[in-house]
Amino acid sequence: MEYKNLAHFFEKISERYAKLNAFAVREKDGSYQYHTYAKTRDTAFALAAALIELGIKPGDHVGIFADNRYEWILCDMAIIFCGAADVPRGSDVTDDDISYIVPHSEMKLIIVENETILKKIKNVLPSHPQIICMQATNEENTLSLTSIIDHGRELIKFGLGTGKVRRTINAIKPDDLFTLIYTSGTTGTPKGVMLTHGNIISQINNIPLTLERGSRILSILPIWHIFERTFEMVSLANGACTYYSSIKTLRDDLRAVKPQFMASAPRLWESIYSGIITNVGKSSAVKQIMFHSAVQLSEWFFTAIRNLTGKELKITSDNPLTSIVLLPLNLAIAILLFIPWKLMDTIVLAKIRAATGGELQGTVSGGGALPLHVDRFFNNIGIPVLEGYGLTETSPVISVRTFDNLVIGTVGPLYNQTELRIINLENGEEIWPAQKKYGVKGEIHVRGPQIMKGYFKSKEKTNAVLKDGWLNTGDLGVMTQNHCLKIVGRSKETIVLLNGENVEPVPIENKLQESSLIEQCMVVGQDQKSLGVLIVPSVTAREQFTKIEDLRASIGKEIRSLVSTGNGFKAFEKIGNFAILEKPFEVGDELTPKLSLKRHTITEKYTRIIELLYQ
Repeated sequence: MEYKNLAHFFEKISERYAKLNAFAVREKDGSYQYHTYAKTRDTAFALAAALIELGIKPGDHVGIFADNRYEWILCDMAIIFCGAADVPRGSDVTDDDISYIVPHSEMKLIIVENETILKKIKNVLPSHPQIICMQATNEENTLSLTSIIDHGRELIKFGLGTGKVRRTINAIKPDDLFTLIYTSGTTGTPKGVMLTHGNIISQINNIPLTLERGSRILSILPIWHIFERTFEMVSLANGACTYYSSIKTLRDDLRAVKPQFMASAPRLWESIYSGIITNVGKSSAVKQIMFHSAVQLSEWFFTAIRNLTGKELKITSDNPLTSIVLLPLNLAIAILLFIPWKLMDTIVLAKIRAATGGELQGTVSGGGALPLHVDRFFNNIGIPVLEGYGLTETSPVISVRTFDNLVIGTVGPLYNQTELRIINLENGEEIWPAQKKYGVKGEIHVRGPQIMKGYFKSKEKTNAVLKDGWLNTGDLGVMTQNHCLKIVGRSKETIVLLNGENVEPVPIENKLQESSLIEQCMVVGQDQKSLGVLIVPSVTAREQFTKIEDLRASIGKEIRSLVSTGNGFKAFEKIGNFAILEKPFEVGDELTPKLSLKRHTITEKYTRIIELLYQ
């Protein structure tokens, strides 16, 4: 269905699914409070009427500083009904972010989750916009969200608000701003990404995923991230019910909700994988043998199936003769392993799936690269992970795997209406689609209806990445023979060694993090003779090796084994030296909220340690 704008979208789905539950919130006693589509729309409409009376006009910017909760979506809808744009941030918003974002975005109003954020804003900005608090508060000059909603209901009751909201909704154009998201980049000040109603509607209309009406969706990612927001709108478009969760309650919520789908990030699956491996390691020898046998059988069985169906990763074209020879071999493997795989799946792997509720049909993973060993593990044991790729600047999805085209190691085929160019960085030639070269690395440029309007109040930064509708993502990728996109690094992350060789650190870092001894790492070596790496050991490693000499020896052995020519790395990609760090990388310091490495920050912080690697 064609939606005129997001306000129109919310109204239409609320009519279509009026009596269905749209959201569920966990209460302190463990029960869930449900909110229907109609109730959610009516409450947001009342809030919009009150906000308009407070002076919010079309085109204004309203801040929302809060984490995942039902009130967040109410405020989001209400701001959209006002024709305004929200400027969202989590409750962990820093003083620096507040001092920069609030004035830069020209906020007319700020909605906060609690008094902690409220007081932080007042301390940082003595002169600030009007503040509304979601939770009850006694702070002076602060309005409570409940009282504002109640006032809006009174306005509508006496016929004073409905007409204003309705006229505003009808006037919203697809190119109007719906949100202004400040990205926490790895360097520099945050950039305000301007996304329009049309951007998000294109995402809703083009997603190659259909959820059943009434499906249970678990929300775990930060709600202000565009990936989670877009996925929630897709869920609403299908009449699903979103259950809000958190890291603290995730395990219980998985069992209680029994979700059928969820948006997720690689770190979640890495954490679950590590937990599974750790628990198996503590079990009896028999259980360990059973587990590893089941996992290996699944790997062999599904690799054969993927080869037969053309879903195994193929970077470049196979020799036709090879394909003919391997066809009967893969068929034989699949037939021979079916019964033993089915048996082990029922006895062993089903118990792992039960930990996620037992009904998880799939998950879309985004916001970072999913390590290949984790990717293969979950897809092989019956939890389909549909890895996607995108940026805040692309609303966010550029490509995503589908159930019909689930090629592990890729981020799937392109989103509908999305154009792609892969550009050779050395000579500027178009590798894809002009030359149709499979497996040849280049910089990814995209064009489509999901591309941002630009960076707020920054034509220079906008023009640096956006030309003739084409967005330079700054990512490096290849097109596979499966017609899927594979991300291989960042053009700005590229390390240039002293001999002129270019190295992408991400594939090396991903490989190193396959080790149970390595929790985090960052490859270094700009303008050096060889690569080095900063290592944060895992808790398991520190428990296993009490002496630093033993820990260093074991990690060194792992590094040499993993980053080797046998694993596909070139000679110049081998690690020359490494340093063990005492403290893990943390969000707000060495990591962005999306858990990306702030390479510049880490390099500055550990300059002396990096220098010692090369002495």
